[in-house]
Amino acid sequence: MFTGIIEAVGKIQAITPVGGDVRLTLSTGKLDMGDVALGDSIATNGVCLTVVEYSDSQFVADLSTETLRRSTFADASVGQVVNLEKAMLASTRFGGHIVSGHVDGIGEVQSVSEKGRAWEVWVKAPDALAKYMAEKGSITVDGVSLTINQIDGARFMLTLVPHTMQETNIGTYRQGTKVNLEVDVIARYLERLMLGDKAAHSGKEIDMAFLAEHGYLK
Repeated sequence: MFTGIIEAVGKIQAITPVGGDVRLTLSTGKLDMGDVALGDSIATNGVCLTVVEYSDSQFVADLSTETLRRSTFADASVGQVVNLEKAMLASTRFGGHIVSGHVDGIGEVQSVSEKGRAWEVWVKAPDALAKYMAEKGSITVDGVSLTINQIDGARFMLTLVPHTMQETNIGTYRQGTKVNLEVDVIARYLERLMLGDKAAHSGKEIDMAFLAEHGYLK
């Protein structure tokens, strides 16, 4: 589990095809590797990766075909800047929101503009994720816990203060940049709970008819 508060930015040093999937070697920047052990989890651009090798300044992780299919790592390149966060401890200050490191979809940056000393970033999410997003709700973008300040269908707007722009890879965003998205896990659990006993039957989704049937619509 993570909080979405980025601890460091690193860079992809090598991308090595291995047995049909990929092994990444990443530099860790200012990330403290002193308490890292083999098998630990490090969120990398919002993807929970398992440490299979490490040193004081880098770590190595394997990416399955599922990870490549679900995330922007399918198009990753050597030298790319990535956000890093170690798995939280029970004693960690909870500064963001509950982040699992499981990518729900890939978004695309539509615009980046300055507003005073802050920046406004509009992102287009996949249509299937729109129902999980709400104004002033939480969303994870490349592993960063952020607040949705405006929403328009599947498009949402983020307001970034200078510190966030400096301490994450968001400062590199341009129109067309692809980003990993993870919606608030509470929204996903609520959706599943609303199915009740019908959750045990495959293919049942929440739609307008389902809501009306169960008294949520008048």
